[in-house]
Amino acid sequence: MTNHQKRLSVPKSWPIERKTNVFTVKARAGPHGEAGVPLVIILRDVLGYVDSKKEARYALSQDSILVNGEPINDEKRPIGMFDIVAFPQREEYYRVFPDEGGRLSLTEIDADAADSRLGKVVGKQQVKGGDTQLSLHDGTNVIVDDAEYNANDSVVVDNDDKSIVAHFPYEEGALVTAVSGNHGGKIGELVEIDVTLGSGSNIVTVETDDETFETVEEYVVVIDENFVGGDDE
Repeated sequence: MTNHQKRLSVPKSWPIERKTNVFTVKARAGPHGEAGVPLVIILRDVLGYVDSKKEARYALSQDSILVNGEPINDEKRPIGMFDIVAFPQREEYYRVFPDEGGRLSLTEIDADAADSRLGKVVGKQQVKGGDTQLSLHDGTNVIVDDAEYNANDSVVVDNDDKSIVAHFPYEEGALVTAVSGNHGGKIGELVEIDVTLGSGSNIVTVETDDETFETVEEYVVVIDENFVGGDDE
């Protein structure tokens, strides 16, 4: 497996310029799969806090940069949708959020909002003991003691004890954001879920302040009204 990553072939969600150089940093295996952006790109290309991988390694060795509440020492650690990137010494806190076009960007939030993160439920199964395990979009697994959660729901997970502190059901009338596709970054009300027979994706209709659009179910995530403004969930 190559250790190089060509800029032209990175996912469209990566917040980098594609024609300035041939290669960029390749993310290690980890959360978010191939869509995960190496942390050094956030520090260097987005925030401008470092100029090189060497500087990023030094900054991370001080345990001064937290991702989802945990200090990170690997500059290639994948960062993705809804992760919380915190700089406590600077008193700066950011949520990774898709902007127009679906490119990942940083939304500044307050310290309290940085204590938890949003996760989309992509699967659930019963585990030993009768509890239910939820699988989230970033690879996180959460154990719950009831079955009120369903695929495509969203939950807010406490970064400290990994408990669920809020639950947003996937249903018509919910507030959603498109995270990929031609409508990435747009926010609106989920007005219709058109169930497709067979193996095809369900089609959803979303109404924003300016337009109504259709996209596939996998491209939308349920959010809370306060979530967009960076307030407490």
